[in-house]
Amino acid sequence: MSAPVMDTCHVSCCANRTPNVVSWGRGGLIAFGTCNSVALYNPQEIRIVELLNKHTGRVNAVQWVHKQDCSPETQLVSGGSDNNVIVWEKQDGKFTACAVCSGHSGPVCAVDAVSLSSSHLLVASASSDSTVKLWTCTSGTAECLQTVSFGSGFMMDVSLVLLPGSRVPVLACGGDDSRVHLYVQLSGQFQRLLTLTGHEDWVRCVEWATKDGELWLASCSQDCLIRVWRLFAKTVAEPDHQTDAVIRMKENIFQVSGDEFAVSLETVLAGHENWVYGIHWQPPCVKGDSVEQPLKLLSASMDKTMILWGPEEDSGVWVELVRVGEVGGNTLGFYGCQMSPDGSMILAHAFHGALHLWHCDRNQGEWRPSVVISGHFNAVQDLSWDPEGEFIITVGSDQTTRLFTPWTRKGCSQITWHEISRPQIHGFDMQCLTMVGRFQFVSGADEKVLRVFKAPRNFVENLANISCTSLEKLLGCNDIADLPEGASTPALGLSNKAVFQGDLASQNPQQDSKDFNSMSDQYKESYFHPVKLTEPPTEDDLLQNTLWPEVQKLYGHGFEMFCLASDSAKTVVASACKASKPEHAAILLWSTSSWKQLQSLPCHSLTITQMAFSPNGRLLLAVSRDRTWSLWRRGNPDSDTETSFSLYANTSKDTAVHTRIIWSCDWSSDSKYFVTSSRDKKVIIWGPGVGECEGVSVTPCSSVLDVGDSATAVSICPFLCSDQSYLLAVGLENGQIVLYKWRPSEDLSSGSDWSRCGETDACQSHTLVVKRLRWRPRPGRAGHGEQEGNEEQDWVQLASAGADHAVKIFNIKISAL
Repeated sequence: MSAPVMDTCHVSCCANRTPNVVSWGRGGLIAFGTCNSVALYNPQEIRIVELLNKHTGRVNAVQWVHKQDCSPETQLVSGGSDNNVIVWEKQDGKFTACAVCSGHSGPVCAVDAVSLSSSHLLVASASSDSTVKLWTCTSGTAECLQTVSFGSGFMMDVSLVLLPGSRVPVLACGGDDSRVHLYVQLSGQFQRLLTLTGHEDWVRCVEWATKDGELWLASCSQDCLIRVWRLFAKTVAEPDHQTDAVIRMKENIFQVSGDEFAVSLETVLAGHENWVYGIHWQPPCVKGDSVEQPLKLLSASMDKTMILWGPEEDSGVWVELVRVGEVGGNTLGFYGCQMSPDGSMILAHAFHGALHLWHCDRNQGEWRPSVVISGHFNAVQDLSWDPEGEFIITVGSDQTTRLFTPWTRKGCSQITWHEISRPQIHGFDMQCLTMVGRFQFVSGADEKVLRVFKAPRNFVENLANISCTSLEKLLGCNDIADLPEGASTPALGLSNKAVFQGDLASQNPQQDSKDFNSMSDQYKESYFHPVKLTEPPTEDDLLQNTLWPEVQKLYGHGFEMFCLASDSAKTVVASACKASKPEHAAILLWSTSSWKQLQSLPCHSLTITQMAFSPNGRLLLAVSRDRTWSLWRRGNPDSDTETSFSLYANTSKDTAVHTRIIWSCDWSSDSKYFVTSSRDKKVIIWGPGVGECEGVSVTPCSSVLDVGDSATAVSICPFLCSDQSYLLAVGLENGQIVLYKWRPSEDLSSGSDWSRCGETDACQSHTLVVKRLRWRPRPGRAGHGEQEGNEEQDWVQLASAGADHAVKIFNIKISAL
């Protein structure tokens, strides 16, 4: 099989905002739902190794199918808001969907499965349609065995286990009636045997463990408590008269095919101060010839902590062994928890999708935070490379701006990308951004204001450490002395305020213990503490210590911001907002030296969807929802003090070739041609000789390329292919990215000027709309340095942002196209 043209170098994403969405397998992979995909994440390599795409709605529940002999799993079950349950099976090293269980009439919120034989799988799924369904899956076909209805109630979680000795399936369900229901399969059908009471609020999670021929069931609830139950086989009836008075727990007794079993409450664990959303038993391990189940239980709560519980050796009393997490801060708590197969690492996923991983330092016995991947938890709207191609900045509807850069670990040849700064955490959904120089950007959100941010000293130092670059080289001509240390956001504000060295010195820790002299002492503005990083920061540092100071606000637009562009010399920024009337659809130009408004360029009648300056800086292109484009030419730079733009060419309703909204545009590196892509599935290249002499009409100079789906993003590679043709990437509404080569041709009727040379496959594509495509501004792969000589020149990198919350970077060998 030939190597794919596009090789995925990096995927940035995070876990969905649902409780049962993360599962840690024995093969070392963590499976979690991210938007409509299931991501397989390797915590050792710190990267996404595979994305499983088949769900058409959000993935709400993921569970590995554990094997009795503790060998690595080959099957995975996922449930989603598309009302389906999918069973994935590993075939030839890749996971494929081998069975789809469809029958629920509402989103699936929890799944579990046990293997009855090598080819026979029993799956349980709970849904918001108030039912729990049981499915049998054999050799790629799924059949609904039974539907258990709960009337108007909902089951939050399900857990399956086999009775030791008899291998009869037992199902536990926890729901909004504050009870745990136990079902046992008798003569083919599941029958309710017991209802365990005691919790005083919704039961959020239930999980079984098998130890020494007994079953242990843990349940956690919104009453902040965890209950542990023991299910065991009753032996011969014991005599009633006992000499010593012994307090005995009440036993619930039931029979399965002649054998008598009892369930008793083992312990109640109180330690969390908020709803307990997730519990997880430490996985069993192989000791010699037998499988051993450690009695250790991990719990995660909305109080932002995880606790590891276990019985004391002497007394058998359950106690808190370890507690990790944060106290305070401005985030919500944990939705679920998992433990690595060897028990050395614990993981929680938070309300904002972030993964929090701790590992046990064997030498010191301490638990320390580890580096994990992170990403947006809503649609990513825009992205930009820095002018040197060393990092990317992204903005999304999750109201954050994030900065990702490659990191080379010591003793590890593989380069991984990580979020090392979150320059802006906002109160509005972010829409667009543009870089203005190396360490400055302008961003626009669902507000009428543009905001300008400049990197603080602390960020530049940390970037130098993580990317192993010299600080002097990074700063170049920037004087680091006058840069602030960092930034913080006031309690009720949206603007990041700069924090200088003097501000940090004034925060004297000795003063904390004294009486507060005034209100301002009690409620300090600044929570920023400079952190010296040699590895990517944790989520808590990202939220608090990596903000950039806001240096300017730009007022002038009447509606929410929609798109931004800056010229190659970084002297002018163009901005446009949402518009339904011509007066609001004007482009505003800003000077980056004074941040004053230079000009207003009216032409369009509806929202301008994207803008691009030509690489030589002389032309500005805008495309619009009104199905037309406009081209603006900069006046003679020598004559004007403030260079002004004038309308040079445009299409009207009569001359427009596109019949639907034009979504995207870009320029060729030689400034000769520009490309437009539209909802009408057409991609067109325009030119040639733009700006050579007065009165030139700009016409299509390519045949009309039909890409088969709405073309929502387009970008021209800044480097020519080996045959001197132009390389274009086109992003589609269905999430796919397609590569085309185009070479100017005299005969446009045949369509031979276009050739398709690559595309993303099912697991590389986005699952929703491609929002933005951007080529790295220089050849080579970021982080690989110049040490590999000419071979790096063969590679180019393409970054893509999708509505599926993902940011992806692809390596493409341009010499092989």
